[in-house]
Amino acid sequence: MTPYKLLLLPGDGIGPEVMGEAGRIIAWINARGLAKIETETDLVGGCAYDSHGQAISEATMSKALAADAVMLGAVGGPKWDGVPYDQRPEAGLLRLRKDLDLFANLRPAICYPALADASSLKRDRVDGLDIMIVRELTGGVYFGEPKMITDLGNGQKRAVDTQVYQTSEIERIAIVALDLARERKRLVHSADKRNVMKTGVLWNEVVTKLHKERYGDVTLHHILADNCAMQLVRAPKQFDVIVTDNLFGDMLSDEAAMLTGSLGMLPSASLGEADAKGHRRALYEPVHGSAPDIAGKGAANPIATIASLAMCLRYSFFLGETADRIEAAISKVLDQGLRTADIAQDSCCTVGTKEMGEAIVAALDRGE
Repeated sequence: MTPYKLLLLPGDGIGPEVMGEAGRIIAWINARGLAKIETETDLVGGCAYDSHGQAISEATMSKALAADAVMLGAVGGPKWDGVPYDQRPEAGLLRLRKDLDLFANLRPAICYPALADASSLKRDRVDGLDIMIVRELTGGVYFGEPKMITDLGNGQKRAVDTQVYQTSEIERIAIVALDLARERKRLVHSADKRNVMKTGVLWNEVVTKLHKERYGDVTLHHILADNCAMQLVRAPKQFDVIVTDNLFGDMLSDEAAMLTGSLGMLPSASLGEADAKGHRRALYEPVHGSAPDIAGKGAANPIATIASLAMCLRYSFFLGETADRIEAAISKVLDQGLRTADIAQDSCCTVGTKEMGEAIVAALDRGE
């Protein structure tokens, strides 16, 4: 059995706690002979800065480049508010994305039936919700040049951020979304602002052409990004796959996340270009932050990290059946009424990080 090399970067705050529960699932997989996953653990974020003055070291980056996939817990916290901007904990995550060329961010928003009442929307709007937002991650206004603040004198300043996209950048993210749609409901909404932005005009043009030439079996709808935001609140189950740029993807994915009831439930995957064998460099991480206020208390929700591991199994290790089993185990545990504090509900049993991880492993055992 060919081993998979997985680099674990627990990071800061609750990162080590939730990553520990992902490690519990990895141990279960290895023990059952479902795969051979070899792990190595290293530093990223504030803990890396404390250790060697950088948010991620060259040695750690070399390990990330050599691994089959990387899993990250969380980075940052008020402890590092005063560090230089280029060395802030988040710089480690940004460098991983840049150096691994992770251009496609996949953010599923899944509302488990047992948690439908925890959503800010009514149950009938979100029960059974399963959306995949595909966000372009390495272009757009976050990376465009020029990017500057100019002192104009007389107490006035001018700030400039530049929104830039090329055909190839749009095409490759659209391919990821359209390929994913073929594995789901064959429905894609492409969100842009072509009514006021030239990048939106190009985005619409490129996606339309690609769809016409190669994806006639997938239904494509174009939607303005602001309307998409409204529709996510009005009738979210009309969507399946949404593809959009870096800025709009940042906002729409957070909005979709809250439809599910808690950020602690949501995984993500950031993928690079596929090689000749279909393998991609990839980084998997929960959507939630480092939550320093509960770090070390054993109260964090590990489900997003465990679900991120399931995404790793699916997209990097091609172990879709095992990923399905993990996701089913999560659902079973929630159906049993177990909750961590962030998703606590009346009449349910509130448990800690370790207990939730143990319960998911127990559900995996029962599913054998």
